[in-house]
Amino acid sequence: MDINPPWPKGKKVVHLDLKGAPPKLDYLCQLIECFSRMGVDGLLVEYEDMFPYEGELKLLQATAQRPYSRDEIIFMQKVAKSKGMEVIPLVQTFGHMEFVLKHPSMWSLREVSNCVGTLNPCKEEGLKLVMEMLRQVVALHPDLKTLHIGADEVYMLGEGELSKQWLASPGRSVEQLFLSHVASVVNYIKEAWPHMTIIVWDDMMRGMSQDTLKASGILGRVQPMLWDYTPNLDVEKTVSLLEKYYSAGMQHIWAASSFKGSTRVYTNVPSTQRHVDNHLQWLKVAQSVPSGLNIMGIALTGWQRYDHLSVLCELMPLALPSLAACLQTLIHGQFSPEAQKIVTELLDISSVEAGSMGSATGDVRLFPGRRLAESIVDLDSLLCLEDIKSFEKNMYVRGWFSPYQKSRRMVNPLISVQIQSQASMYLDLLQEKVNVVREGMRHIYPDSTAQEWMEEHVSPVMGPLKRILDEITECSMEIVPAQR
Repeated sequence: MDINPPWPKGKKVVHLDLKGAPPKLDYLCQLIECFSRMGVDGLLVEYEDMFPYEGELKLLQATAQRPYSRDEIIFMQKVAKSKGMEVIPLVQTFGHMEFVLKHPSMWSLREVSNCVGTLNPCKEEGLKLVMEMLRQVVALHPDLKTLHIGADEVYMLGEGELSKQWLASPGRSVEQLFLSHVASVVNYIKEAWPHMTIIVWDDMMRGMSQDTLKASGILGRVQPMLWDYTPNLDVEKTVSLLEKYYSAGMQHIWAASSFKGSTRVYTNVPSTQRHVDNHLQWLKVAQSVPSGLNIMGIALTGWQRYDHLSVLCELMPLALPSLAACLQTLIHGQFSPEAQKIVTELLDISSVEAGSMGSATGDVRLFPGRRLAESIVDLDSLLCLEDIKSFEKNMYVRGWFSPYQKSRRMVNPLISVQIQSQASMYLDLLQEKVNVVREGMRHIYPDSTAQEWMEEHVSPVMGPLKRILDEITECSMEIVPAQR
C-alpha cells in the first residue's frame, strides 16, 4: 500500500447537499456532533430550495416539504460553531439553477428555453436575482467569512440569442462570457462584503489559457475548487491543472472529493472502498502541488441528487462509514489497519462497508441513523434479488401466465396457486421490511423523502408483484368452481 503524507494544512469540510432528503433539525445536529468526532472542520451547505427565501424570492422555497425556518438555520450555525466548524453556504449563481429557473415566472431568465439549469448572463434581471439570493443568504449567516458561488456545469452557455449577439463582437469568446458573469457576481460580493472569501467550482475554467484567466478580472478575488470524484483520478493531469491555475496567479486553491452521491445517479448503498480510493488519489495530488501554492482545504462532497430534477442518491446514514473512512484516509495518508480500526470503533461497526457493517450492539448514538441504515441495507438486498425484481420473468409466470394466456383466461389452476403463493410470500417479506424503513425515515426525514424513496426504489419491484397477484387471482376465480 502506498503511504502518502497526511492531508496538508487546510480545512476538511463536509458538503451537506440539501436539495434532496433534507434532514430534520434534530438529526442535522446529531450529524454535526458525529462530524466533529470524525475531525471535520467545517460544513459546505448547499441549501437550494430549503432556504427560507423571502419577498419576491419566496416562490423558490420547497413545497414538497417546508424549508428550514430562519431560527433553524441560525441554530444549526450555533451548533456547528460550538464544535469549531465554519459554515460555508453554497449558492449557485450561474449553472445548476434548476430550482430557480423551473418556475414559470423565471423561464425568461434561462439561457435557452430547454435548459433549466443555466442562467442567461446577458439579462440584468438575472444578475439582480442572483444578488438578492446572495444578500438574503449572507444576512442569515451573521459570522460569515466564506461563500461558495457554484458556477459549475454551465450547460448551453452562448447558445441563447442575447449571448450570440454578445459573442458577435470581435474578439469575444464563450470563455469570456462565462468570466464576465462570474466577475459581475464577484464584484457585487466584494462591494457588499469586502472581506468575504469567495470559492468557485473550477470545471468551466479547465480549458482556459493562462492569458484568458489573467484577463478575467477575478484573479486574487476567487479561490477555485477543483473537483474530481473518481477512484482513478488522473494525478498527473490534476497537478498540471493546479500548476496552470497557480501560474495564472491563483495562489489559493481548494480540492473537492466525494464520500457519496457520485457513483451512479440512483445508487442506494455506497462503496466505501471506491470513495477511499478517490481520496488516496487526492493525497497524491497534494503531495505534488507547486511550491508556493496554498491548498486552503478539501470539501468532501456528499451529493444527494445529481441535480435538482434527478432522483435521490444514497441517504446520509448509509454514507457515514464512507465519510469516516475517507477522513481517516486523509488524516493518516493511507487507509491503514489503524485507520480502519478507528472508523469501526468511532461508529461501532464491524465493517467499514455499509452493506456489511453488521447490526448495532452498543451505543447507537455513535452512529446517528444507524437503525435506518441497517434497515435500508436489509431491504435493498431483497429488492436486488433476481427472483423478486424479475418475478415477471419467472419460469411459471412466463410459461403459464403469459399475456396471451392472461387475455384468454387460460390458466392452469395448480400452477396459479404456486404463483400466488410465491408472489404473496415475497410481498409480505418486502412489506415487513418496508414498514421498518418507513418508520426509521419518519424520525430523520420529512414525509416527502420517505414517499419519494419508496416510489423510486420499492414501487418498481412491489408493483409488478401486486399486479400479477391480482390478475392471477381474478383469472383463477373464473376457472376454479366456487366452493359451496
